Amino acid sequence: MAHTFEDLVKLERLAEEAHAAYTANPGDDTRAAWLEAADEFQAAVVEHAAAEGKSRYEVEMAAKKTVRHPETEAA
Repeated sequence: MAHTFEDLVKLERLAEEAHAAYTANPGDDTRAAWLEAADEFQAAVVEHAAAEGKSRYEVEMAAKKTVRHPETEAA
């Protein structure tokens, strides 16, 4: 099943949270969780882009922009 854009945003948020946890408490467990979350996001991006006939890069950047700069989406 293809992921929706909203799914991508959720997965990117999880990856960002996992990265923050790793940054706050570096260790093998937090690093593994961060890498796993990032991998899940990337796999979903590839799947979504293929299903929508869009560039993987553009899909990834749109999801990351939505997560990292939500104030620009509201404008």
